[in-house]
Amino acid sequence: MSTITEQAQQRQATPYRHDHVGSFLRPEALKEARIRFQHGKISAAELKSIEDQEIIKLVEKQKEVGLKAVTDGEFRRSWWHLDFMWGLDGVEKQTVDRGYLFQGEETRAETARLYGRIGYTGHPFVEHFKFLKQAAGEDVIARQTIPAPAQFLAELQRAENKESTDAFYGSTEELVADIAQAYKAAILDFYEAGCRSLQLDDCTWGMLCDKNYWGARQQDGVDVTEITKLYAAVNQAAISGLPEDLIVTTHVCRGNYHSTWASAGGYEPVAETLFGIDHIDAFYLEFDTDRAGDFAPLRFVKDQQVVLGLHSSKTGELEDKQEIINRIKEAAKVVDINHICLSPQCGFASTEEGNILTEEEQWRKLAFIKEIADEIWK
Repeated sequence: MSTITEQAQQRQATPYRHDHVGSFLRPEALKEARIRFQHGKISAAELKSIEDQEIIKLVEKQKEVGLKAVTDGEFRRSWWHLDFMWGLDGVEKQTVDRGYLFQGEETRAETARLYGRIGYTGHPFVEHFKFLKQAAGEDVIARQTIPAPAQFLAELQRAENKESTDAFYGSTEELVADIAQAYKAAILDFYEAGCRSLQLDDCTWGMLCDKNYWGARQQDGVDVTEITKLYAAVNQAAISGLPEDLIVTTHVCRGNYHSTWASAGGYEPVAETLFGIDHIDAFYLEFDTDRAGDFAPLRFVKDQQVVLGLHSSKTGELEDKQEIINRIKEAAKVVDINHICLSPQCGFASTEEGNILTEEEQWRKLAFIKEIADEIWK
């Protein structure tokens, strides 16, 4: 055993040494039920019953593959982010001219837009979490995933949404304050429902790692350095002052839609600001391809856990085992081995369309991640 890994130990809290990002491929029964519901052939109650059944099956499957933290797979959602935003006060679902652009593909053209000031008086996701926690039982942790406050801010500042956002907010400071307040209220609601592990999904940093995106923003007269500070500030404001026993993590990637990606570039441009956000216990980071750069930016990580997304959720093909082990050892030269965990770079279905692999390949990949982690962390 390498001297780097000889002191490697298992963890008893999230994130665990072998982990996942949260979303899972939607089973055919669920896909069919959603289509039937959209066409008025089944009721909302009937759809919920099918969702309940599939989530129970999913939780058991996660346990079978050895996961110690489980999610509901985002089975009740269409998007990884928009469904949560639509549930906040003052926010509505709207269609736009174009969807999000990925390499060779374009998503459905939907967004979250303001029709009033942002607030929080409750959210359907809280009831969803209660069901997950009951299904999970006492032997695993029920983990809740939601989009980060910065992701919501970015959505509201899209060109298509700027007019409506400006109609209700005279300054960015006002907007940030209301986002942070609504998020904190939602997080505390999850906490009261029993949530002790919350994941904030955030693609904003992945976009800012891309030199082309960065250059375009600079040409538009927008200082990207100031954007990174703004995104850090809204995230920080939302998670400060939370209960000490609530584990808050964040996941950063460069886009994950139908096995395609949206941006490229290493973490260096944002690392110091991103890893400087207080009260984040772990960072789930994309590292499955060269698009994510090297491990050098991890030098800015303080005492948090780093979950290396060395495995791709975009393909069912298993990675080379020794190559993964070598990359873990390489990362351990920058971050202590006991501050490292292992996972896919993203979920298997950030949207209901899902990535291009089978459910069997999905579970085989997670079992493979556990196999490698168990060899390193005893």
